[in-house]
Amino acid sequence: MKKTDWQKLLDKHPEGNFLQSETWAEANSLMGRRFTMAVIDGTGLVSMIVRDAKRGRFLQVAGGPLIDWTNKKQIEKALEKIKDYAKEEKCIFARIRPQLRKTPENLTLLKSLGLKVAPMHLAAENTVILDLEKTEDELLAGMRRQTRYEVRRSQKLDLVVEKSNSEEIFREFHKVQAETAKRQNFIPPSLDDLLAERSAFLKMGDYIQIYVVKTGKNTEFKGEKYEAGLPIAYGLVFAHGNEAEYFEAASTDLNHVLPGAYALQWQIIKDLKALGIKRYNLWGIAPPNSPHHRYAGVTTFKTGFGGEVVEYVPAHDLIINKPKYLPNLIIENVRKKKRHL
Repeated sequence: MKKTDWQKLLDKHPEGNFLQSETWAEANSLMGRRFTMAVIDGTGLVSMIVRDAKRGRFLQVAGGPLIDWTNKKQIEKALEKIKDYAKEEKCIFARIRPQLRKTPENLTLLKSLGLKVAPMHLAAENTVILDLEKTEDELLAGMRRQTRYEVRRSQKLDLVVEKSNSEEIFREFHKVQAETAKRQNFIPPSLDDLLAERSAFLKMGDYIQIYVVKTGKNTEFKGEKYEAGLPIAYGLVFAHGNEAEYFEAASTDLNHVLPGAYALQWQIIKDLKALGIKRYNLWGIAPPNSPHHRYAGVTTFKTGFGGEVVEYVPAHDLIINKPKYLPNLIIENVRKKKRHL
């Protein structure tokens, strides 16, 4: 695939990510959302997506802008671009979550720019990132002992991992994820959104696969012999540039009995390494010291694979229309409490 000028610039940024890519803009366009993309001072990038919600229209800048945050002039130009497009689209506010690590200095910087900490998170502010340039042995050694044990146990249980990007598997995934969402009380993406992501990634020549782990011919546990081909767990994986994401997941009741999710992750890791992907973002864990957060359970699972626990700055809002922003603030604070976020 021939790289565009945008992709060449994106690749130069250490924190370049799919959220600021042409592929993700295309996916959102297929979802019916307007967007614009701008180059800042020849080296910076910002992709902005218009989101319509019942509480009002807002502009979303996830994973960006990708700029030099020590360059005051470039920061000002990026924020000016964001503000101008938000006004053009009659947005109440722009929600920005840059690829900046959460430090007192960075929080102070954002506050000095007139940005307000948002009530809701945006795009995996807390996550685990694996260094795929390590060898398989090094990755296994970096895992928690129990995680390493479960990976090896999954191999002994003859679990089989398959992958596909067919429309059929996306429809199957959507059905299983809807059932998972009822059990775990979260809001899954619509089938239309999943198919839009599939179309965009395939059109742009990027990696998109749904992995599914199933029982094998010799799967037996605690004296029970399982029929071959029973689905256990699913994972939707994106890869763009140097980074891949474990973006969505789903599972059946068998995942409580068999270590399907461990088999799934290990196969994904090996496949991404073979593709030359440098880092694997496991996409979303609970903030530090948050035992009652809805992601607390999955945090234990994801951190077990080792890697670096990354805490980005929280999403910040650039307020465009103050009178209309206040009701939005109240609604989102109530929603955050109800969802245990």
